[in-house]
Amino acid sequence: MTGYLIRRIVLIIPTLFFVTVLVFSLARFIPGSVIDRMVSEMAGYGIAQGGEKIDEAAIRHELGMDVPIYSQYGRWVGAIFIHGDFGRSLWTRRPLITDLRARYPVTFELSLMALIISVIVALPIGIYSAVRQDTVGDYVGRSFAIAGLSIPNFWVGTMVMVIPAVIWGWSPPVEYIQLAKDPLGNLGQFLLPATIMGMSTSAGMMRMTRTMMLEVLRNDYVRTAWSKGLTERMVVLRHAFKNASIPLITMLGGRIPGLLAGSVIMEQIFALPGMGRLMLDAINTRDYPVISGVNLVMAALTLVCILITDISYAYVDPRIRYR
Repeated sequence: MTGYLIRRIVLIIPTLFFVTVLVFSLARFIPGSVIDRMVSEMAGYGIAQGGEKIDEAAIRHELGMDVPIYSQYGRWVGAIFIHGDFGRSLWTRRPLITDLRARYPVTFELSLMALIISVIVALPIGIYSAVRQDTVGDYVGRSFAIAGLSIPNFWVGTMVMVIPAVIWGWSPPVEYIQLAKDPLGNLGQFLLPATIMGMSTSAGMMRMTRTMMLEVLRNDYVRTAWSKGLTERMVVLRHAFKNASIPLITMLGGRIPGLLAGSVIMEQIFALPGMGRLMLDAINTRDYPVISGVNLVMAALTLVCILITDISYAYVDPRIRYR
């Protein structure tokens, strides 16, 4: 296992290097440059008086964008891998690492709550649908899964914000409640967006759970367990579910990065100051270091989740061994 971990960690390094090239380049393909935005902002605020022309070259020099693109990339990636410096915002001049430290707990809490809700909902319903195949409960569970896959969560989030406000005059709190100051208020604020994200994620997991359980329940060793007189709980959970869980672990490991990325929409709708909202604001203002830095962090978290998922196989299935 140790040798396998070392090899996988070593392979992460060139992967991250390729990701840095990708995120650095794609950020600059967004139509409209940050220089144009800044000139427009300065003109709008009347900074240039008496018909004076705003010096774009001076702005470009101050931002360090007056050198070739490969030099900008070299400075950026060198600062990350050598000094751990993700750069500064072009607008606020704050270090990106400062914003990440403030924003990441919000995104992590939202994604974690959504993941817990999705697992709590998907596994029991998926197992029940498989054990009680073609019953009323099975049809209800399958219909719920299809609805979850069909209805986009951003539409549900928008309706949750609009309909109660129009009919009952109630809307979720839009001012962020810190966990340290008011834990119950914080959890209450996150419960609604996390539930919407979790329900959307649980739909696919529910269908996968049902499918894998149906396949495992037809195996000979499960029939043997039934013939020995074991209880339904023991047969389903200890014998069937454990062997059906490997595809679920794969799916769950792939859902975690998706939840982190999907938080962009929920954070914007429910006014949560997380990494997703930071990313969206950076795209609107063409803040290249923030766009590249947040994408790089998301990519690194994705690689870590994939590694943890692969390692989990060995603990679930004793037949799997890494060398």
